[in-house]
Amino acid sequence: MDKPPLATILPREMTEVRFRPLFTFVIDVAKPFIIGRTPGVDRRVGEVLGGRFEGERLNGRILTSGSDWQAVRADGTWALDVRLVMETDDGHLIGMTYRGLRHGPKEVIDAIGRGEDVNPASYYFRIAPFFETASDKYGWLNNVVSVGLGHRLPSGPIYQVFEVL
Repeated sequence: MDKPPLATILPREMTEVRFRPLFTFVIDVAKPFIIGRTPGVDRRVGEVLGGRFEGERLNGRILTSGSDWQAVRADGTWALDVRLVMETDDGHLIGMTYRGLRHGPKEVIDAIGRGEDVNPASYYFRIAPFFETASDKYGWLNNVVSVGLGHRLPSGPIYQVFEVL
């Protein structure tokens, strides 16, 4: 028995991704600890020194104590695994974790590594943040899936994060 193509049975509501801006954030990072070439990747760990976030529904600062575990793969892609703590302007704590990828032409990635200003359209830098909080006010974040567009500045990355609706 032939089955219909999946696209023909997919509800119209599932044919596009809807989103809204959640916040923009920057983090300041220390020079990374370079663990070096391990059996799988070239491992680096960046300490998060702080930062800030601004959005329509929440604003605040990023606390110290976070870290960015970077894995530089053989194909030149940087895989990110970040954990940090956000503190809202009204004193609530939110844990944010995200995984991401940064890759592009070798000359662009090398320029980023030298701290040069590059066009964010010249490379791919995306993240998938998730949140955890005990706050009643910001508890809605516990149930949000989000994506972010990143750009590497000399002092650290800047991201625009969107809530997937």
